[in-house]
Amino acid sequence: MNTATDTTRVLVIGIDGVRLDLLPELDTPHLDGIARAGFLAPVEVDAVTPTMSGPCWTTIVTGVGVTKHGVWANRLDGNRLDVFPDFTTRLAAECGLRTFAVGGWAPLFMAQQGGPLFVAPTRLGYVAPSEDTPEAWEEVDERVTVEAEHLLGLDEQLHAGFVYLGAVDETAHFLGCDVAYRRSIEAADRRLGRILDAVRERPGHADEQWTVIVVTDHGHRDEGGHGGRSDLERTAWIAASGPGLTPEAAPKTLHHADVAAHVYTALGIAPDPHWTLDGTAFTG
Repeated sequence: MNTATDTTRVLVIGIDGVRLDLLPELDTPHLDGIARAGFLAPVEVDAVTPTMSGPCWTTIVTGVGVTKHGVWANRLDGNRLDVFPDFTTRLAAECGLRTFAVGGWAPLFMAQQGGPLFVAPTRLGYVAPSEDTPEAWEEVDERVTVEAEHLLGLDEQLHAGFVYLGAVDETAHFLGCDVAYRRSIEAADRRLGRILDAVRERPGHADEQWTVIVVTDHGHRDEGGHGGRSDLERTAWIAASGPGLTPEAAPKTLHHADVAAHVYTALGIAPDPHWTLDGTAFTG
């Protein structure tokens, strides 16, 4: 397998439960900037995958679908992450690269509910909510952002990372997709901007080539909630910018599994055949 160069870097920011149809109405300058530099395009959750966070995030970070990774619900029990690990774990264990993952939804980061999804990145950060309210989840995302800023500034040898922001999804579950939900999306975009600033402020940034991928897992019904097959629930999206990614070369069809596949490609890594990824690079 090829190895990453000293200059290539990848950051994936997952924002849970952001409806694509509402984005044009909202103030999201940082996401818009990524779209202008690269692309923002819809993803349809495939017919066999439940429109739930557990299965969708597992597909996003492993590059394989539910029939391979074995996560069918928000409990991760019965998973096959030992065979199909997330990209932060695989890059660290099999490629010797420095990676991180940070967020606040327990099954992704902790040995709870069948987790963790992120098994062994070089650095792992988890922020627990003080209570189960939209306000508490906003505070979680704030602390996650601070931790991401810290990790990006701390490790000059970092090659790849994943940041999870969950307040948007939690707000929809509590309050539906009205004013508070829309304000939460705008708050997530401001945090995205701070994370991008942390990338730009790295001491070696002038010599680094960054690919940034922002992705959501599923949509929401107007009243809040998901898990069904309506267009609002099964429509997700990916935005990305970086080397080789331009509006003119935007992929015509995208799948969640393409995220992990593009991470490897952006790092110059040709996956071993035994990885059996279902996704392909955005430029493939």
